[in-house]
Amino acid sequence: MNNLLFVPLLIPLATATAGLLAWRRRNLQRMLGVCGTTSLLVAGLCLLTQVRGKGILSVQAGNWPAPFGITLVADSFSALMIAATGFMGLAVSVYSLTDADAGQESLGYHPLLQVLLLGVCGSFLTADLFNLYVWFEVLMISSFVLLALGGRREQIEGAIKYVALNLTASAFFLAGIGLLYGVTGTLNMAHVAVQLRETEHTGTVPIIAALLFSAFGVKAAVFPFHFWLPASYHTAPIAVTTLFSALLSKVGIYVLIRIFTLIFVQEAIAGQAIILTAAGLTMLIGVLGAMVQYEMRRLLSFHIVSQIGYLLMGLGLMTPLALAGTIFFMAHIIAAKSALFLTTGIVARLTGSSELPRSGGLYHQRPFLAAIFLLPALSMAGLPPLSGFWAKLALITASLGHGHYLLTLVALLVSLMTLFSMTKIWNEAFWKTRPPGEETDPRPMPVLSSVQLYAPALALALVSVTMGLGAEPFFRLALVAAGQLLEPAGYITAVLGVRP
Repeated sequence: MNNLLFVPLLIPLATATAGLLAWRRRNLQRMLGVCGTTSLLVAGLCLLTQVRGKGILSVQAGNWPAPFGITLVADSFSALMIAATGFMGLAVSVYSLTDADAGQESLGYHPLLQVLLLGVCGSFLTADLFNLYVWFEVLMISSFVLLALGGRREQIEGAIKYVALNLTASAFFLAGIGLLYGVTGTLNMAHVAVQLRETEHTGTVPIIAALLFSAFGVKAAVFPFHFWLPASYHTAPIAVTTLFSALLSKVGIYVLIRIFTLIFVQEAIAGQAIILTAAGLTMLIGVLGAMVQYEMRRLLSFHIVSQIGYLLMGLGLMTPLALAGTIFFMAHIIAAKSALFLTTGIVARLTGSSELPRSGGLYHQRPFLAAIFLLPALSMAGLPPLSGFWAKLALITASLGHGHYLLTLVALLVSLMTLFSMTKIWNEAFWKTRPPGEETDPRPMPVLSSVQLYAPALALALVSVTMGLGAEPFFRLALVAAGQLLEPAGYITAVLGVRP
C-alpha cells in the first residue's frame, strides 16, 4: 500500500496532461478538472486513513534506498495536508466552472491549476530538500502564470512583485541547502537530522537555519517578509486567490514546521524568542493592515498574513498542545478563509464591485449568502463553538502555560481586531442600504451558475462549523500529528529503515 504515496502526484500530473491534449475543448478541460480534483480528494482521504491505521508510510522511487534515491513519506501532518489540498482543489474547480472566463480557459487555466496542485502535493510528500526545491519551483511557475493570466496591468504588477520576492526566497533556499550539503553530505531530511545529531554543531548550522527560516518566511509571508502577499493576491481571479490563500502560504509554514522539528531542533529552541516575536508582529501587522482596507479581497489578503502569525506561534512554543493547535488552526483557516474569499467573489458578481463603499443591501436580498459569509467570519474571529475558537484556545492555553503573557495578549487583541474587520465587511456589504448611484437590485445569475458558486462556499463554511461542533476527533488527529513531529524517530525510521 506504500505505492499509494505516488497517487497524489500521478493524479494532477495525468489530469494536467489530459487537459493539455484537450487544449481546444473547453468543456472537456472543465470535466477533467473536476474529475481530477475529486480523485485527488479520495486519494488524500485514503492516504490519511492508511497513515492513521499503519503509522508513517514511505516509499523509495525505483527501489533506490534512502538517502541515495528519491523518497516519498507521509505522516499524519502531511496526509492531512494532502486531503485538504484535494478538498480545496475540488472546491475551486467547481467554482471555476462559472468564475473562469473563456479567455483564461483558452490559455490553459485548468491544466495550470492541476500543475499547481502537483507542486503542492510534491512539497507535502517529499523527504528530500533538493526535491522540495524542485516542487517549490513547479508551484511557483504555475502560480505566477495563473496570477498573470488575463494580462491586466494590475495583474502583471502583482505577478512581478510575487515572482521577484519568491525568486529571492528561492535563492536563499538554494544557498541554504548548498551549505547544508557541504556540512552533512546529504539532502535527505531524515539523513540530515541523523548526521547533525552525530556531529558537533558549528557556527555554520545556525546560519543555515537562519537562511532557510528567511526563505520559507518569505514564502509564508511572515513579518517582515509579508508585504508582497497583499500587494499581489488581490489582483488574481477570485478562484485563483482562494487557492493561493488556502495552500501556497501554508506550504511555507508546513516546511518551517517540518525542518525545525526534524533538522534544526536546537536552533528552534535557541531562536524561540525570535520566532515568537515574528509570530506576534505578523499577527498584529496583518490585522492592522486589514482594518484600514475597503476592498474585500485586499482586506482578506491582509488577514492571511495575520493568520500566519498564529500558525508560527505554535512552532515557536514547540509543545504538543501548541503544535496540535497550529495543525488544527491550519485546517480551520484553509476552510474558513476560502469560504470568505468565495463568498466575497459572489458579492462582487452580484453588485459589480468588490469595493465595500459601493456594496450594500444584500442581507435582505440574499439572506442565504449572508449566512454563508457570517459563519466563517465568526469562526475567523474565534467565536465559540466554531472551529477558530478551539484552535485559538489551544494556542493561547499553550502560551499561558509557558508564561508568554505578552504574546497571549497580542493573540487575544488580534482576535478582537479580526472581529472588527469582519463586522466591517458585514455592515458594508450586507447590512447597510445600497449607496445612491449604484444598482438597487443584485445582478441576475442563472440557476446553474448560482449552484456552481454557492455550493463550494457553503461546503467550506460547513467544514468550519463541523470542526467546531465536533472538535474532539479533529483535535485528537492534530495531537497525533504533533506527537509524530516532536518524536521524529518514527519519521527517520520510516525513511531510512533504521532507528536513530
